[in-house]
Amino acid sequence: MFRVIRTFGLALGLIGAAIAAQAPEFSQQYAQRLGGAIEELRRQIATLDADAQATGNTRESAIENLRKNADALVARRGEAVRGDVERFKALDAQKQAIDSAASPLGRTVAVARNPDMAVARATYRDYQPAVPTTTDGLVAGLLGFLAAWGGWRIVADLGRSMSRRACRPTPATRAV
Repeated sequence: MFRVIRTFGLALGLIGAAIAAQAPEFSQQYAQRLGGAIEELRRQIATLDADAQATGNTRESAIENLRKNADALVARRGEAVRGDVERFKALDAQKQAIDSAASPLGRTVAVARNPDMAVARATYRDYQPAVPTTTDGLVAGLLGFLAAWGGWRIVADLGRSMSRRACRPTPATRAV
């Protein structure tokens, strides 16, 4: 019976490793999608900057002119452009944090710290599981293995010690 329990623990450890190794892979796919979002926002902002410069405005004054326009559609577009500029700054800062992460699993931590939910949902929707062979993937897999296997060992050892206690005969009391 002990062999079955030990084999089951090993299998759980391997499953835990495969699942944990997905975190760096997800982070990689997230970073790729994040880069695409940044490039699109950069293109839109460059168009805004060119239009602002052509009309003798700065980016900020052009956005303010749009936001304060009497036409509701133009005012809404101004608000949307302001949001795009703010989102670009946030995404670019996150991309820099991901790119500068040097420790094992640093990219994964940088993504988990402050993800853009729209990019994360889109990444999850199109996510392709893989077992990465990078250092991050191997470290995450090892941690997942140890967590799953170690957790199973604790549960199995507790169960075994409880069953041993239940099987012990209670000492009979003797009358003197």
